[in-house]
Amino acid sequence: MAVYEYTARDTTGKVLAGAIEAESDATVTQKLREMGFFITNLHRKTEPVGVEEYIARFRGIGLKDLAIFSRQFSTMVNAGLSLVRTLTILEEQTTQKQLREVIGEIRGDIEGGATLSNALAKHPRAFSNLYVNMVKAGEAGGVLDEVLIRLANFLEKELALRQKIKSATTYPVLLACAALSALLFMTVVIIPQFATFFKELGSNAALPLPTQIAMGVSQLIRHYWYVLVVGIVGLLWVLRAYVRTPSGKAAYDRVKLRLPILGPVNKKIVIARFSRTFGTLVASGVPIMQALEVVGKAIDNVVIATAVDAVRTSIREGESIAIPLQASGMFPPMVVQMVKVGEETGSLETMLTKVADFYDSEIENTVASLTSILEPILIVGMGVVIGAMLISLYLPIFNLALSVK
Repeated sequence: MAVYEYTARDTTGKVLAGAIEAESDATVTQKLREMGFFITNLHRKTEPVGVEEYIARFRGIGLKDLAIFSRQFSTMVNAGLSLVRTLTILEEQTTQKQLREVIGEIRGDIEGGATLSNALAKHPRAFSNLYVNMVKAGEAGGVLDEVLIRLANFLEKELALRQKIKSATTYPVLLACAALSALLFMTVVIIPQFATFFKELGSNAALPLPTQIAMGVSQLIRHYWYVLVVGIVGLLWVLRAYVRTPSGKAAYDRVKLRLPILGPVNKKIVIARFSRTFGTLVASGVPIMQALEVVGKAIDNVVIATAVDAVRTSIREGESIAIPLQASGMFPPMVVQMVKVGEETGSLETMLTKVADFYDSEIENTVASLTSILEPILIVGMGVVIGAMLISLYLPIFNLALSVK
């Protein structure tokens, strides 16, 4: 329970101040009114922020938190509970502090007369345009519980896809970090030992070129590491600032789709997200034009979003969905044909869901195969680099041995 500090007047007009424990703002307000107090000031007492809370704030509200919230919300709405009562219960039992605070603010807005979708729209960092528009459609159609279930399923599938990609890439990333650590250790610790030994043998000018290069790199890292760090951080900052510009974002998204190995994977991820988001919106009763507008913002790729905007323009002029999708050149023929069949049979959301499921499976298989290819490549690459460094260090010794003979 939270601690609230208050200032109030009693029935005689006397000013009182104190603290009281309560589960929520509404509960403490009710308690003080029952005590005959007229509240002049009320706020929740701030508590010291611990390490776990700092981590939670850095992590933010995750897909898992939203999926659980949506499923529980749907269950209580379906049971006939009012929105205020439902949100009060969710606020009390939610363990994620940021989400709990957001739920409390949403409940306050609804008590003030706002609709659920408008209250959610005030928190874009927690609830996306997709979430808000689906809730708005559920409110208009009287099927809020069904929409919330669809949102929960959508979020769970998105989370599952991210976890599969993350788990498949964990080992290659760890292997790459181990390789870089080994190279750094050799550069900073091993090479200086050889450099001292070579100085005792004679001038560095007599050393082979590979040895001089290895020793030069070692000296650069040991003596000017701060310059390298500042340079790398500065370059990353400039690139990040450029990517945040419209032209930079478009160029970055275009490169992601055209990369030799990762490009096809990125394109499948975008198409899967497009299909699932579009299908979920259509199934929830969101109009096609509004659904495509939301999809363009949800897929987080300027190139595909531009193609989706072209589709919206063509549909506004009276064309079907499949024709502009095909004309954009960004969607595979299978996607176009599935959408066409869905339009003709009146089962567009079903076809889009099947496309999304197919590409989810394709992504999983592609990432697994890429992982199996990357592992030996990383191992061989690490062996080649470390071997080259070792050879460059032992070349002067070999030369010395040959000269003695």
